[in-house]
Amino acid sequence: MRFYVVEQDEAPRYTGNLNATHRWVLPGSAPCPVCGRYAGNSAAQYPCVDLAHLPAEEQKKLSNPWPVPYEEFVRLRELVRPWAPPGAELMPVTKFGPLTGTASGYFGQLFMQNPWSLYVRREALEKLQAAGIRGLQGCPMNVRFRQKNHPELLDLQLELHGQFHPDCLPRDLAPPCSTCGRTQGYSLPEPSILAAASLPEDLDVFRLADWSALIIASERMVAAVRRLELDGVVFQPMEVR
Repeated sequence: MRFYVVEQDEAPRYTGNLNATHRWVLPGSAPCPVCGRYAGNSAAQYPCVDLAHLPAEEQKKLSNPWPVPYEEFVRLRELVRPWAPPGAELMPVTKFGPLTGTASGYFGQLFMQNPWSLYVRREALEKLQAAGIRGLQGCPMNVRFRQKNHPELLDLQLELHGQFHPDCLPRDLAPPCSTCGRTQGYSLPEPSILAAASLPEDLDVFRLADWSALIIASERMVAAVRRLELDGVVFQPMEVR
């Protein structure tokens, strides 16, 4: 199985713009008191997760990404955990709830405003699901469009899976901290190589667990997008070992 990173199509006709944010966010965190490491900000997003049941004062704390003491971050993380999907990455700046704001311009059938967010028109989602593409969970947005005739865009909630192959990582990485689980930071490997044994066999699109800003598609997903002539994104092949 071949895998690809999903990227925005930069063609001039795609003028779509979302001036919107997710309703809730885990705040940033002070360094771990044991290892002293900062946790890098996560690109993970869970737009189908509803935290409206939480007390108003807790929701207020989950509306600001500004860093808080490590102990407070852990408390808020565990407060959210029961409502997050199994295996969710709950690192600083993980986002939850519907995208809220305004939208304008022309959107492709698939749309990326940035490398870590993937949106889809409802009709395109239905076509991909009918084609058997796995891992597509579309979440409604709370977005007002500036034009009358506009698409129904859905925010895709993607699972985290997959790791980099050790061949593309620094050889002197320290082990994860036993208290916070944080690993030593490193830059995005160039070139990036995926570890074949870590990749899911039952999903065709997912967020890379080792680097949550990368959205990965299987060759089945790429073939379906091309066969259905869905526009708005391009696919760059990744090496797998």
